[in-house]
Amino acid sequence: MAHDEVDPAPVLLRTEGRAAYLTLNRPRAINALTRGMVRDLAAALDRFDDDPAVAVIVLTGAGERGLCAGGDIRAIHADAVAGGREAFAFWRDEYRLNARIARLRTPYVAVMDGIVMGGGVGVSAHGSVRIVTERSAVGMPETGIGFVPDVGGTYLLARAPGETGTHLGLTGLPVGAADAILCGLADHYVPSDDLAAFTAELAGADVHDAVRRYARPAPEGELAAQREWIDTCYSAGSVEEIVHRLLTHGAPAAKEAAETILTRSPTSLKVTLTALRRARALDSLEKVLEQEYRVSCATFGSPDLAEGIRAQVVDKDRNPRWSPARLEDVEAGTVARFFRAGAEGGGLGLVERGV
Repeated sequence: MAHDEVDPAPVLLRTEGRAAYLTLNRPRAINALTRGMVRDLAAALDRFDDDPAVAVIVLTGAGERGLCAGGDIRAIHADAVAGGREAFAFWRDEYRLNARIARLRTPYVAVMDGIVMGGGVGVSAHGSVRIVTERSAVGMPETGIGFVPDVGGTYLLARAPGETGTHLGLTGLPVGAADAILCGLADHYVPSDDLAAFTAELAGADVHDAVRRYARPAPEGELAAQREWIDTCYSAGSVEEIVHRLLTHGAPAAKEAAETILTRSPTSLKVTLTALRRARALDSLEKVLEQEYRVSCATFGSPDLAEGIRAQVVDKDRNPRWSPARLEDVEAGTVARFFRAGAEGGGLGLVERGV
């Protein structure tokens, strides 16, 4: 997507020994993805996955704040306000990249240190070796900006234990290392102080041997102890019933979750719940990405996306005016339109042609 780059090389590539290192290099934007970065990553994966001299591909983020804060939503906002269609091309390239990462033959080590949100999950959590640290904050916050979890996020969340994925998808709340591992968004915990040595060792060591040397038990998380109310409340058939169960359950954390959900876009909440339930029945990441692409393109025409980004990122007044403003005013027919085949934007071609 069009955006003025302040970093001369937004994706850095280097090889050392048997490893290829890819570094997202927009630290001032917490390495938010532009379309150019997505294309650079895709080209690098094509190159290194076919190189017999490369035994492992390692993804990291520049700076101290995180691997990747997501897609460049300021650019998406500008495109939506202008009535453009660049977002469709960005999402098409991005989702194809997500599928490519999941199907790599070469081990792909994603270092999910710091903030890993939205599109950051897409370039990391589909990898074969996913590393989190004590600084990791992993989440899909889309309902807070009038959007819906994408980049294969509904595939991952739909397969999380019990209803933990529904909880994360509707609230948009991030989780730390242990809970990311519990939910299937990550594999191993490595203390941040050991990351430099760990990633350097991958240049000469077998990736699994290196993981065994550096991985440690993750500090205790929160979700395992909350499974009772999460599974009970989020198994309801509608967002309204989920909120009711959360408010009346009695657990303080359940009430807090309900209060968080009620600040999110009502339309996004209902579409997200439908997307998650439908994703459970789809048997491949590619099929889920095709569904997400239809939903994303439909969401682009919804007033809540531009309004949510305005409130959270552009004006930062944190006071989005959702339309409609109440869950009960979002009609079933409105939700169904987001999933209609042949929606604007076309498809990705992943299921028909492979990636």
